[in-house]
Amino acid sequence: MGSKYTKRYTEEFKRDAIVLVDSSGKTVTAIAREFGISSESLRGWYRRAKADRGEGESGELTSAEREELKRLLKEVREQQQTIEILKKATAFFVKENDR
Repeated sequence: MGSKYTKRYTEEFKRDAIVLVDSSGKTVTAIAREFGISSESLRGWYRRAKADRGEGESGELTSAEREELKRLLKEVREQQQTIEILKKATAFFVKENDR
């Protein structure tokens, strides 16, 4: 059933749906049906919004923390590549000097 195209929703659309979950007293499933989206999508947005407000499950990262983690992992990967290049260069120059 899965489509290879994931429909993108605006932040405003997501915010409106989340506000309704908080204020309407209706279930996530009912609101998802009204908005014409899957209840899994809305449940995910709602969970992320709660985490961003500091009300998430313990240990759940906020969006800002997730972005920072992604940035740091990329930085570490780049530094590891640099270290590998420097090791190879060092080995090369050591060999050159032994001639």
